[in-house]
Amino acid sequence: MTINVKLDPEMEARLMAEAQSQGISLARAAERLLVQALTLRSGPQGRLTVAEFHAMLAGLAEGAEKLPDLTTETFTRESFY
Repeated sequence: MTINVKLDPEMEARLMAEAQSQGISLARAAERLLVQALTLRSGPQGRLTVAEFHAMLAGLAEGAEKLPDLTTETFTRESFY
């Protein structure tokens, strides 16, 4: 697909600088930036499936067996200050 985009001079200069810094064409730089923007937007929207939630919990618990066992008395209000 081909898309034509009209950029103001400042944005054009920024895009050109981005392309030059990466040693890629102007079109490739624009494509990368668009893909990055769309990827960030398509991330989680605050809702997880049950499977995603369980996977997240498993990731958080990974390595927890190596943590020391602490009694609840260890955590006092004063210990946080």
